[in-house]
Order: sequence, then C-alpha cells, then structure tokens
Amino acid sequence: MVTVANVDADEFRYVQATDELAGPLLAELELEYDTRYGDFFGERASTELSRYPAELFSASHGGAFVLLLRGGVPIAGGAFKRVDDETAELKRIWTSSAHRRQGLARRVVEELEAEAARRGYTRVYLTTGPRQPEAKALYLAAGYSPLFDTTLPAEEVGIHPFEKDLGGER
Repeated sequence: MVTVANVDADEFRYVQATDELAGPLLAELELEYDTRYGDFFGERASTELSRYPAELFSASHGGAFVLLLRGGVPIAGGAFKRVDDETAELKRIWTSSAHRRQGLARRVVEELEAEAARRGYTRVYLTTGPRQPEAKALYLAAGYSPLFDTTLPAEEVGIHPFEKDLGGER
C-alpha cells in the first residue's frame, strides 16, 4: 500500500533562524555538508552554517527564514538574507532526508522568491557547492541563470553561483 501525503495540509511558517523547529533541519544540513565535502574547502563544510549571524535571516535585517510543516513537523525549509536593496540571497535550502523526491525544495524556493518579491526585491542570488548536482538541477529547472561556465567539471568550478530576476521594479 502506498501512502500519499496530503500536501494541502502542508503550511509555510516564517520563524527566526534560532527557532527550535528549525533545529532538526539545520542539524541534518550540517551533517550533509560535512559528509559531502569534508574539508574540501579547507575547513569543515558545516562552517558555512555559522558564517552568517542568525539575525541576518530576520525581517528586521531584510531577511526571512521559512519552514514547510506537515502536520506541524518541519519537513523542508530555507532562508534569505539581504545583499542590497534589490537582491536577496537564498541560503539554507533543505529537505529532510525522510521527505526527499517530493518537490519540496522547489516549493521552498518558490515561497522564498515570492516573499522576496513581496518585500520589494527584484533579484535573487544563491550559491551551491560542486558536490550537489541535485541542487544545480533544481536551480536550473526553477529558471536560475548560472554565473559560471557550465561546460567545466563541477569541482573545477567550485562554488556555483546563480541568479534570477524576479521582475517588477522597486
């Protein structure tokens, strides 16, 4: 018997990056970074998670942190921080390992783009690492333009930057 989740019951909830609901997803993200990258970047890959203070992802600093909840349990999430008056940088896009291959990361990206547009941003920017081909595929499918040579091997490129115009004017 196959059980299909009622995605109509899913809800997005904006929280602080330090909210206890975000804890399990961030812990899993840290483990994933370290497992995939080890010291590829010359430091633990999880160092990226502490590179930016949590307050940068708060509304008062032009950011946002959202969780996708199913039955009150976080199954995916992501954030953005302000780069400048026009640009938000997406960060922390993540889906729980128990909920992958359901299009949840795409839903989170779409929600973050919509929130950034509601806040007046006209462009979004993001980066992903060379050992995350599923993230690269997600961003390309979501209409992001790569800011790197896509003909080069992923590890030669290193960090993969992308951008997307949200349209509209400030």
